[in-house]
Amino acid sequence: MPWNVKWLNSCHGHGSPSQKQCKKSSFAFYQAVRDQLPVWLLEDMRIMEAFHWQEGGKVSSYSPSEALLYALVHNHQPYAQHLLRKFPQSALAIPSLHFSCCHSSAPHLAMAVRYNRVHILLEILKAIRDFPASDRAGYLDRRGCSRVEGGKTALHVACELVRPECLLLLLGHGASPCLSDCTGQTPLDLLLQQVWESPTANLRAKLLLLDSLFLFMPQGFHFSTKQRLLDDQQQWQTLLGKNRFQWLAGLAPASLFVKSMQVLIGTIAPDQFPEALDALPLPHFLKPLDLKLKS
Repeated sequence: MPWNVKWLNSCHGHGSPSQKQCKKSSFAFYQAVRDQLPVWLLEDMRIMEAFHWQEGGKVSSYSPSEALLYALVHNHQPYAQHLLRKFPQSALAIPSLHFSCCHSSAPHLAMAVRYNRVHILLEILKAIRDFPASDRAGYLDRRGCSRVEGGKTALHVACELVRPECLLLLLGHGASPCLSDCTGQTPLDLLLQQVWESPTANLRAKLLLLDSLFLFMPQGFHFSTKQRLLDDQQQWQTLLGKNRFQWLAGLAPASLFVKSMQVLIGTIAPDQFPEALDALPLPHFLKPLDLKLKS
């Protein structure tokens, strides 16, 4: 089940019929989402059944936010789409403490990236297009729990787990590549760490991530790995290629192609991304990423 459903553990030591019924209802809902049952049936279950039991005998149903976590885990795309379109605010709200160890962040973005749910991630990003600008930015750049997730943003997770489609969708909708996690690392630092520690594993995808970051990184971008690049120039140049290395190390400016692509990408508003990529005046092979939206 998503995250840490703490109340399930509390049920084991008690014999309350209400507690037992909550446990049964929760497992039935879990199975129903896993088995991709119809949206109308899932919503009937969510609204009519009691899933949470609290001290004092209080019971409650799952919120749209908690139901969306189940849809993400089991990749139930129609159910996720329904929740996000009917309840855009509450579906992306912070879930109860039954579902997370930290009540300071909404985990949906990071979970979509972690499970590589590209279709559902795009639905989430569409849902926040109508949020006020400050709320949208705050949601995109929200850091995860400092104890469990190290304060990583969804972009950090995309770089750490090598998710090219997720990364470009997040960047195109305005997620900042400049934020640091609890250890002071930016998404770029995590990506370079991946390249250095596992140079033969999925290198093409990692370089694709790096090229996507280049299109959205501001001039003078600070990252902690820069000194390591300068300390071991030959090895890094072999891994990254000459042009990428020299630009990251500050030894040469960005290429004319990168600068041109930055200008073109900058003309695309978040609410037109990624559809507007197809309208860029470029041959297909020069476009930054072919978003096939694989789930």
